[in-house]
Formats: sequence, C-alpha cells, structure tokens
Amino acid sequence: MHVRLLTGSVAAACLMSLCLTGGQVAAAAPHAPDALPAARVVTYDAGGSAEFKSAVDRGAAIWNESVDAVELRPVAAGQRANIRVLADNGWPRALPTTLGNGTVYIGRQAVDQGYNTIRISAHELGHILGLPDRKPGPCSSLMSGSSAGTSCTNPYPNAAEKAEVEGNFGGELAGRAPAVRAGVIVD
Repeated sequence: MHVRLLTGSVAAACLMSLCLTGGQVAAAAPHAPDALPAARVVTYDAGGSAEFKSAVDRGAAIWNESVDAVELRPVAAGQRANIRVLADNGWPRALPTTLGNGTVYIGRQAVDQGYNTIRISAHELGHILGLPDRKPGPCSSLMSGSSAGTSCTNPYPNAAEKAEVEGNFGGELAGRAPAVRAGVIVD
C-alpha cells in the first residue's frame, strides 16, 4: 500500500514537472488501485508531408490500433508537435531526438522505387517510438523496412515490435532517449 502511494506520488510529481517544462502529457483518470495508466499522447504534424499526408495519418492510426501505452494524434492548431513529418526527394528516414520526439522524412526515392507509402510511414513512426531497424527481415516485421522488398505492403508491427513500444512507453518518463540513438535512421 505504501509503495503504491509512493509510486503514485512520484508519478504525479513527474507529470507536474513535465507540464511546467513544456512537455505534453495526457490527463489521467483519478487513480484507482488497479487502473491502467493513461496512454501517453504524442502529437505529429503532417503539414509538410505533401502527397503523403493520408499515408502518415494511416500509419499513425495503425500504431494507435496496435498499442495501448502511446497514442499518436495530429497536433492542434497553434501547438508544437512532438513529431514533424516532411516529404522530400531522398530516402525515407527518421531523426529521433528523445522517445516520442523527432522528425520523419517520407522520401520520394523509395516511393518511386515501388515501396508502399503506408508501410514507410508506419515504419518511420516506429523509429520515433523507439524501435531500431531489423534488417534483413521478413515482411511480417514492420521494422525490416526496405529489406522486405517492394512487394511487401504490410504496415502492421508484429507482436515483438508492439511489445517493445508498450515497454518503451508503459510507465516510462517522457523525454527518455530512444533505444535508437544513432542520429539519423535511414531505411
């Protein structure tokens, strides 16, 4: 009982600290003894994703369908997003800064070669959620990226990828460095 009370107090203090430092947090329901924590909300801005906006929105929706600990939402007008999504003529890549934060580029080079835009979007968002590339890999692994080939259109994370994201966000503090810290993740 004392441990639960202490844990709840520490969590509340951390959330208040994040609010004061500008971090975005989701409001939690009143604490019930065995209640699940509210999902951490991570916002994204797909305004610079040009023709890929619907693919980015679908990639975010796939993550929302797949995991409970984090929820990707479009940023509200006038707010700063955790994730910026941009289109360019290069290869798709992600530049994570901290867990749940960074920039994603949906590169036209891969699209021109025949790679699926929704798979690209979900894959790159996976990097921002803390997942590394897993190459070479089968089509059943979202994080296998381009190594699965252009015929692979699977945009869904497998059970291990879902579990890793759940672990990354389940009870973790916002702002923790992602598991992938090599700077730019090029797929």
